[in-house]
Amino acid sequence: MSAPERSTPGEPRFPAAVAVVVAIALYAALPAQLLLGPRYVVPGLEVLLFVPLVAVNPRRMTRENKWLRRLSLALVMVIAAANAIALGLLVGELVSGAASQGKALLLAAGQVWSTNIVIFALAFWELDRGGPVRRTEGRDQDLPVADFRFPQDEDHDAVVEVAARSSMRSGWTPGFIDYLYVSVTNSSAFSPTDTMPLSHRAKLLMGAESVSAIVLSVLVISRGVSLLN
Repeated sequence: MSAPERSTPGEPRFPAAVAVVVAIALYAALPAQLLLGPRYVVPGLEVLLFVPLVAVNPRRMTRENKWLRRLSLALVMVIAAANAIALGLLVGELVSGAASQGKALLLAAGQVWSTNIVIFALAFWELDRGGPVRRTEGRDQDLPVADFRFPQDEDHDAVVEVAARSSMRSGWTPGFIDYLYVSVTNSSAFSPTDTMPLSHRAKLLMGAESVSAIVLSVLVISRGVSLLN
């Protein structure tokens, strides 16, 4: 059975846009000792990168060129770099910070962990099968190879009510919420759940997310125990 023609008008911009705004806000709200430079320098740079992307595709992801692609990837990289530095600084603070800073550092750990989930969701969303525009606008035979295998990619021979949602029968393509779910479960379970990484870059990204989540979890638990004593 061949997959149906894609008729979607493009993936909605709103979910990914909200995620970017949340990531920027979480970083801006971190304690000063975890920030790279003055508080609003990095968030301001992120906003400057983000505004043109929203202006070009305000409602749905339908237009793309090499410059927009580079701009969107640059935005993800800036958010990721800033949060990675915050994570490194946080690890140092959790290991050697004063007891008086304990509650603020534990809250910051939650902010860094949440931002990490958003970052990797955005990275998966931007990289898999050529990105959001190509996934919905291109024909299957024109798409780059997949970085992830979703259940919908192989449910076409399941029972009728399940097969109806498969990519082969419905033309389903993964959207930002799907990648956000992958990121949440990977950061919580420290491993893939229902969606498997296929490419080396996908495996490296998921591995990096799992390791950072484990480090944060161990340090937060140990710090929390020390505050109780």
